[in-house]
Amino acid sequence: MLKFLRQQWQQTGAEVNRGWDLLRHKGPSQIQFWFIALLVGVAAGFGAILFRGAVEFLQATIYGTNDINALHSFATTLPWYLILVIPALGGVAVGLILQHFTPDGRVRSVADVIEGAALNDGRVEKKAGIASALCSWITLSTGGSTGREGPVVHIAAMTSSWVANLLRVDGITGRDLLGCAVAAAVSASFNAPIAGALFALEVVLRHFALHAFAPIVVASAAGTVINRLAYGDVTEFVLPGTTTVEFYLELPAFFLLGLVCGGVAVIMMRSIFFADDLETALQERMGLPHWLRPAVAGLLLGGLAIWFPHIIGVGYETTSLALSGNLLMQEAFVFALLKVLAVSITMAGRMGGGVFSPALMVGALTGLTFGHIATGIFPDTSSAFTLYALAGMGAVAAAVLGAPISTTLIVFELTGDWQTGLAVMVSVSMSTALASRLVDRSFFLTQLERRNVHLAAGPQAYLLAMFRVQGVMRRPDDAQAADEQTCHEMIEKGLFVHCTATLETALPMFDRSGVAFLPVVLMDDQDQPVLQGALFHLDALKAYNRALAATAEEEHS
Repeated sequence: MLKFLRQQWQQTGAEVNRGWDLLRHKGPSQIQFWFIALLVGVAAGFGAILFRGAVEFLQATIYGTNDINALHSFATTLPWYLILVIPALGGVAVGLILQHFTPDGRVRSVADVIEGAALNDGRVEKKAGIASALCSWITLSTGGSTGREGPVVHIAAMTSSWVANLLRVDGITGRDLLGCAVAAAVSASFNAPIAGALFALEVVLRHFALHAFAPIVVASAAGTVINRLAYGDVTEFVLPGTTTVEFYLELPAFFLLGLVCGGVAVIMMRSIFFADDLETALQERMGLPHWLRPAVAGLLLGGLAIWFPHIIGVGYETTSLALSGNLLMQEAFVFALLKVLAVSITMAGRMGGGVFSPALMVGALTGLTFGHIATGIFPDTSSAFTLYALAGMGAVAAAVLGAPISTTLIVFELTGDWQTGLAVMVSVSMSTALASRLVDRSFFLTQLERRNVHLAAGPQAYLLAMFRVQGVMRRPDDAQAADEQTCHEMIEKGLFVHCTATLETALPMFDRSGVAFLPVVLMDDQDQPVLQGALFHLDALKAYNRALAATAEEEHS
C-alpha cells in the first residue's frame, strides 16, 4: 500500500512538472489562461486599490484634511505659503527620482503600455515603471493636476509583464495578459467593469479579437469585485434628481455640444504638447538640470493654486459641482480654462499622472457652460443643464482618449445614470469624429507619434519598425548572397543601409532606387562602411507580409 501511494505521489509530481514545463514553453491552454487571467486581474485590481489608497493617505497627511474629496475647499483654509510650497517640494522629489531611475527623465504612462502591446509582445519597462509609479504617487499627493488612471494602467502592465516573462509566453498571449491586467486596473480604480474591459480592447490592444474577450472580462470582473469590497457598490459621482432629454427638438444641441467638446479636447491636448515643447526649449536655453523641471512646474502650480485651489489634484470635487449644477456659467468657464492650464503645466513638467480625470473635469465644466447658454436661449425646449455637463464630460474624455465606446460606458458607470444614453452618445460621436482629424487619433497616439513611434496609422505602418535589417539580410556566406563586388560599388555610390536600421527606413530606399537589393553595412572606428550582407527587396516584402498576416490572424481570431 505504501509503495502504491509513493508511486502515485511521484506520478502526480511528474504530471505537475510536465504541466508547468508545457505552460512555460508552449503557453497556457484556454481554460488555464482564464484562471491565469483571473489571478492577473486580482493582482492588478489590488494594485489599483493600493495605489489609490496610498494617494489618499499621503494627500490627507500632507494637506491635513480628513476628506480628500473636498480637498480644494479645505485648501482655502490653509496658509498661502503651504499651498505654494507643497507642489514645489513634490516636484523636487519627482525630479530626483526620474534623474536617478529613468534613462530619459520621463514618466511612463498609458502611451507606453500601448507601445508595449504593439511593439514589445505585451511587455513594458519595470525599473522605469516603478520609478514612474512613485513619481505619480508623489505628484497626485502634493497637488499635481493630473489623474490616477495613467499610473494605475502602467502598474497593471508591469504585473502582466512579470507574469508573461515568468511563463515565457509569446506575443499574442503576452498582449492578452496585458489586456487582462489593464481591464482589472481600470475596473478596480473606477468601479466600471464594462468600461474597463472595453478600455483594454479599444485603447490598449486596439482590436476586439474574440480570443481575448473572455479572459479580459474575467479579469475586469475581478477588479470590480475588489473595488466594491474596498469602497462598496457606489458610483464616483451622484447626479441630482432625474435627467431626461426633450427628444427631437433638443438633439441638435447635443450634436453642437459634441463639436464644441471636440474642439476643447484638441485645445487641451495641443496645450499640453505646446507647454512640453516650450518647457524643453526654455530648459535647454537656460541650462537647467533635468531634476529641476518638475520642481519649477510644481512652483507654478502652487502659485496658481493660491488663487484657484480647484486645480489641485484629481478634481473630483469640482467635477461633482459641475454635474450637480452648483457652479455659475462664468465659474465653469474660468475653471475649465484654468484646469487646462494646470494640466499642461503638470504634464509638461514631467510630474506624472494621467489625463483621463482632468479630461472628465474639463468636459463637465465645458458641458455645464454650454448648458447654461442653451437652456437660457431655449428654456421651454431644454432639459436640465446638468445633462449637458454629463454629455460634455463624456465627449471631451472620449476625444482625448480616442475611445468613444469605453468612455461612453464609463460615464454611465461613474454616474449610474443610464437614461441619458442618446445625448451622451451623440456628443461623444461628434467630438471624437472632429478631434481624431486634428490630432493623431488620440492623446496617447499623438504622444507616441511625437517620439517617432507610428502606431496611429495601424499595423501597416508600425510593423515595418519592428524588423531590423540585420535580421532579414542575407549574409556573404549565404548560398544566394548578393555579389560582393556589386555591393562595394553600390557602397561607393552611397547606396547602402546600416545594419541597425529597420525596414521602415529600407523599403522607401528600394522605391526610390529601383534596385533588387541594398548592401548592409556596419561603420568601423574610422566611420567607414564595412559590408555585412545584403537586404533583398523580396525578403523585406516577405517578412512584412508575414507580419501583416500574423497581425490579421490575431485580430480576427
